[in-house]
Amino acid sequence: MGARRRLSRRLGVRGTARRRRRHREAPPDPGLPEVILTWHARDKELTETGMATIARRLPSMIVQASALAWRASRADTLVTVSLNIAAGFFTAFWLLATTGVLTALFGAAPTPSRVRDALPSLALVAGAVALRAGLQAGAGWAQARLEPQVERLVELRLYEATTAVDMTALDDSDFLDDLKRAQGRGMMSAPLVVQHAVDVLTGLIGMVAAAGTLGVLHPLLLPLLLLTAVPEGWASVRSARMRYLMMLSLIGVTRRKWILSDLMVDRRHAAEVRSFTMRGFLLDQYDRSASYQRHVELDVARRQTVVKITGDMLKGVATALVYVALGVMLWKGAVPLAVAGTAVLAIRSGQTSLVNLVFAVNRCYEEGLYFGDYVAFCAAAEERIPRRALPAAAAEGRERLPDDFACIRVLDVTFTYPEAKTPSLKGVSLNLRKGEVVALVGENGSGKTTLAKIMAGLYDPDAGEVRWDEVPLAKVDPQDVWERIAVIAQEYTHWPMTARQNITMGRGREHAEGDDEDPVMLGAARASGADEVVEDLADKYGTLLDRRFKGGAELSGGQWQRLAVARGFFRDAPLLICDEPTAALDARAEHQLFERIRTHADGRTVLLITHRLASVRYADRIYVLEHGEVTEEGDHASLMARGGLYADLYSLQAAAYGAQEPAVDPRAQAG
Repeated sequence: MGARRRLSRRLGVRGTARRRRRHREAPPDPGLPEVILTWHARDKELTETGMATIARRLPSMIVQASALAWRASRADTLVTVSLNIAAGFFTAFWLLATTGVLTALFGAAPTPSRVRDALPSLALVAGAVALRAGLQAGAGWAQARLEPQVERLVELRLYEATTAVDMTALDDSDFLDDLKRAQGRGMMSAPLVVQHAVDVLTGLIGMVAAAGTLGVLHPLLLPLLLLTAVPEGWASVRSARMRYLMMLSLIGVTRRKWILSDLMVDRRHAAEVRSFTMRGFLLDQYDRSASYQRHVELDVARRQTVVKITGDMLKGVATALVYVALGVMLWKGAVPLAVAGTAVLAIRSGQTSLVNLVFAVNRCYEEGLYFGDYVAFCAAAEERIPRRALPAAAAEGRERLPDDFACIRVLDVTFTYPEAKTPSLKGVSLNLRKGEVVALVGENGSGKTTLAKIMAGLYDPDAGEVRWDEVPLAKVDPQDVWERIAVIAQEYTHWPMTARQNITMGRGREHAEGDDEDPVMLGAARASGADEVVEDLADKYGTLLDRRFKGGAELSGGQWQRLAVARGFFRDAPLLICDEPTAALDARAEHQLFERIRTHADGRTVLLITHRLASVRYADRIYVLEHGEVTEEGDHASLMARGGLYADLYSLQAAAYGAQEPAVDPRAQAG
């Protein structure tokens, strides 16, 4: 038995080794849904771009980065540039002052006299080096201040645009792809492109300082600077190209790893991963991807090492040639020994600056491409902001809605979503009068929610118009419309904020940061039943509703629904839109909610969208939509008598619940 066990272990080890070799030798097979991964979207372009192209395009990127930095902080931009230029000046100064030190030390006088003669020049060198260090530290401090200001600027511009664009933009797949690129690598590249632009400036100044020093010492020394720096610069560019190619080849693997990691760590998938015993399968899939990625990265690391060694060897040969050239120049008397010593220091300084410059140029160009995606998206998004929402529209005849309205009229409205083949609405017309409860019913995809969004000013119709009294929404600032509506929707956000903020956030900071005794908030909570939810929370209205944070609470779907209803009630708007508001509620809670809506809506206009037709029997008017058109209109009794789609749907639901159509409308009895 012991021998068999040892053999089994040995075979198991060998099987594991074979699996690892197989994972390393072959890329992982596809099988999981694709996600958009933008981090390496420009790698192919980078692998095909030569230094000539980079040199041609780089100035415009530098200008773009400079303009961004200038908008973020003029003072910090000026300090960064000025101190870097000054540091370059003192670099050249200490190199030239070194000549005086070496001249004194290599003189023919006795040693004490030579040291004494070198002291003034040595003091100048020490002062220049200290000043240069101080200036570089100051420039670094200003640059460190600049970067978070750039981040804030680009973040605000993106989010100001995305929260103001026409809603149809968010239904456009091309727009969403561009948004993903801009929000991901594009936005993160903004501070990096500024940083690398400064690095380009620093490297260029260092090169100019070294080259200027050599030019002053002897014009023939300039070619020696390039001779020593080119090999290392070549190695740096070559290594970067290898990195781009590696990233390009690993895009699919990286995408798969991101998907798998999300499946293994996200709470949404945890129950199914365990109940279907998928842990081993997911870990194996992840290990296969990671093994292949590791194999590729190790191979690239090996080849980069070969390139670095080659570059170092060429640099060594070039350095030897430089020393030979300096020796010949000394032998011929072209330069004195002190100048040759200074030239060696200048060449080494210039060599370092050139390598840094090549690296900075490469990175600045790379980040500039991604930042260009961000700039292009923001410009396109700003073009999709409704013109009437811009401040300039106030001077161009923009109108204002009445504080209240007598009637909302929808006139022959047609609407098609981007990339859709058929319209969602086809010539729809209807009226909502003040104080009425109007219901929109119909099967899925009939256009009910789309129509409600158009009436709320969230979408502009392709044809036709919506008028609040005599004011067309097409001439009104959308914000003016949204301040006059409250929406209780089926798909509401679970805001990761306190219970109080979840109710009051739609009315501004002063309400969201108010106290728990706000009578308006308490009234909305009581009207919606949210007060019963809050009563069970540890910190009542101050409880954070997000379990990802310490002290956070988690609510059920029905409890979240009550908070969403309270948020709608709190707005106290003249138009209340209820779009499938009972989707997460049981039958008893649904009945209570509709009773609360009817009570709370006293004097307000309610637009009710629901599939549960028992809730719309007592609406003042019911519109039936079918394939984007109004096919029936009337109250419950007239539509039942008509025997059309509404009667069919109502009868099906009534039969399912075992209900019977009441013979008399209870409102009539009450009257």
